[in-house]
Amino acid sequence: MEKKILIVGGGFGGIRAALDLAKNLSNKAKIVLISDKHHFEYYPALYRIVAGRSPVEACVPFDELFKGKSVETVVDKVVRVDLENKNVKGESGSYYNFDFLILALGSETAYFNVPGLPELSFSFKSINEALKLKKHLHELFQVQAEVPKEKEDIVSRMHILIVGGGATGVEVAGELSIYLKKIAVLHKIEPSLLTIDLIEAAPRVLPALPPEISEKVLNRLHNLGVNIFLNRAIMKEDIENVYLKDMSMKSKTVIWTAGTKTHHLYSEIKGLTFAKNSRVEVDEFLQVKGIENVFIIGDAANTTYSGLAQTALYDASFVARYILNKLKGATGAKYEPKKVSYAIPVGSGFAAVSFMGLKLFGRLGWYLRRLVDLRFFLSILPASKALIAFQSDKKLCESCKTCMQYE
Repeated sequence: MEKKILIVGGGFGGIRAALDLAKNLSNKAKIVLISDKHHFEYYPALYRIVAGRSPVEACVPFDELFKGKSVETVVDKVVRVDLENKNVKGESGSYYNFDFLILALGSETAYFNVPGLPELSFSFKSINEALKLKKHLHELFQVQAEVPKEKEDIVSRMHILIVGGGATGVEVAGELSIYLKKIAVLHKIEPSLLTIDLIEAAPRVLPALPPEISEKVLNRLHNLGVNIFLNRAIMKEDIENVYLKDMSMKSKTVIWTAGTKTHHLYSEIKGLTFAKNSRVEVDEFLQVKGIENVFIIGDAANTTYSGLAQTALYDASFVARYILNKLKGATGAKYEPKKVSYAIPVGSGFAAVSFMGLKLFGRLGWYLRRLVDLRFFLSILPASKALIAFQSDKKLCESCKTCMQYE
């Protein structure tokens, strides 16, 4: 009887698992991937969309991704997972049975119960959120150019506040510091009135990385004109102000990059056990502890390096190999976490890279980061389509009439 492998989630882990299984399974099992989107979103490129680049690089339709491969994709939002009866329920009301289940739901934005943040701040964990933020930024300049205001109001309107000095916060701060100055000139607004502040609760930016990298990135951000506030935690936000523990700031644009949490659906699944960090406990084969043939990969698995795209990809390939071996009556090797590398871009032409003990900074790091992007696209698409997606980063894709004149 044909086995059914169900993959829930169309992010890094989900698509890698589907592609690896399809490549080696032949007709031994049916692969079904369920996602609430029609496409895969390349999260590392979202900060470039905010800065006016084409969303093509961050969006790969499943039709292209799985063309000619034995993967069935279903667009539905999973609302319930029943491990006992081996099925999941979609928002559509449909039920999907499985013999093997791979849960790759990723993470969600965490606001840490800070009043006002969910309603008044911008995040960008999706293409839609990135485009929404870009539209808002252009509207600030458009309104200011059309209806000139007092200098104090201009300064408040042109004040961009980024909360979170991790990789995402650093990337968007570096990119916007260059991009928004160009936009200001196009709208005939003095660039010196623009302020970008980066707030981090820890004593340094990129607190998870070595201090040497933090220092280099801090200097780069300062050179780009970004103000850095360390050891500061945001307490609340209202329409006009953001309140820190010992100060307040006026801003109409708060970009929240300071936290993620395990996808809420995991907490609703009976049979899972959780570590203190709220991630799901898994065994030496990434199976849910005590439950056979149900796997957790990526952000939600309680493994050493979970939370990063490269770990999700590594987990997915491991689980695909394990399932393939099991279908052949074998088991395979146990899971061994793979040490991760970092490549953090900070404005065009500069990146900080930590790779196998080697640290690179500046333009060489930038080229290495772009090679990482290209390598990923080549791993999921034919070479011609991978190059199109990769090179789309060079294209501007503006939405306001003023900036469209200069594309």
